[in-house]
Amino acid sequence: MAVLPIVITPDPVLHTPAEPVGEITDEIRQLVADMYETMDAAPGVGLAAPQVGVGKRLFVYSYTEDSPWRGVVINPELWITPSVPGEPDEDEESEGCLSFPGERFPLRRSPRAVVTGIDLEGEPVRLEESGWKARILQHEYDHLDGVIYTDRLTRKERQICQRIKKKRGWTEEGLRWLPGTDEVGEG
Repeated sequence: MAVLPIVITPDPVLHTPAEPVGEITDEIRQLVADMYETMDAAPGVGLAAPQVGVGKRLFVYSYTEDSPWRGVVINPELWITPSVPGEPDEDEESEGCLSFPGERFPLRRSPRAVVTGIDLEGEPVRLEESGWKARILQHEYDHLDGVIYTDRLTRKERQICQRIKKKRGWTEEGLRWLPGTDEVGEG
């Protein structure tokens, strides 16, 4: 296993819908193993293949606050309940992203999500989650559709993100950071 470099916005792989995984090959198995190691080293609670430069529809997740919850979903489908109207709570609904490292912004998400897909053995996966687990699933699924969470922020917050990207030199494609060796937020 290896820690992979994480792609930083505005790289096109983060804004391009990912392609379905066809056959589950040894290459896909290795990618998933490397993604777990990368997510753990970052540290993060989820990581989608486009975030490591691979335009495939799969993500890994891990959240252990309540109890161990960890896995992979290949070719996922997502269903959500409508989110509650109103402004997000800055303390309860702020999230971050390894592809926009070092920052957090409040974002209203659906309180419930269902994700289906397959695992590395080709067996069906069905996750019915609420709260933070639902947020994680929605966040990672967005990556597979070419959306990062900053794309969903208010106009004012997107302007703040643009200033952050300019200040940090995140103005061109091809920027990456390597968990465990680079400072978070350096390209």
